[in-house]
Amino acid sequence: MNEIFEILENNARATPEEIAAMVDMPASKVQSIIKKAEGDKTILKYKTIVNWAKLGKEEVLALIEVKVEPQRNVGFDAIAERICRFPEVHSAYLVSGTYDLAILVKGKNMQEIASFVTGKLAPLEKVQNTNTRFLLKRYKEDGEIVEPTEGNKRLPLIP
Repeated sequence: MNEIFEILENNARATPEEIAAMVDMPASKVQSIIKKAEGDKTILKYKTIVNWAKLGKEEVLALIEVKVEPQRNVGFDAIAERICRFPEVHSAYLVSGTYDLAILVKGKNMQEIASFVTGKLAPLEKVQNTNTRFLLKRYKEDGEIVEPTEGNKRLPLIP
């Protein structure tokens, strides 16, 4: 059954009939498995990866590390859930190391992200420190190469 989910993860547009042929199972059974997985949130969302730069829409991404004070009985979950409610937050993770949370934020420009950090994120109770890193170029996203490179364009150093 995991094979069905692997197929959908790689191609969300695969039809139950196409998947059934790949896994040697009746299409009605595949469709039933998919519907159940959607209902119980095993399948969270179907996604399209868009290269917005090709369409002239620029966006700025930032990875923000957040140091927080864990709360009694809930640890990091309560503050993480609160941070996740902000529309600017694209992804959020509990991480090991110096910081506790890593969040990926999208904005129209650097100022919009800076305003999010200074006006919404940093003032939250339990947030002790943040470290913002702007992403300069996307090479690969969700397993897909965004822009294939055309070889090394740098000139070789001649000793």
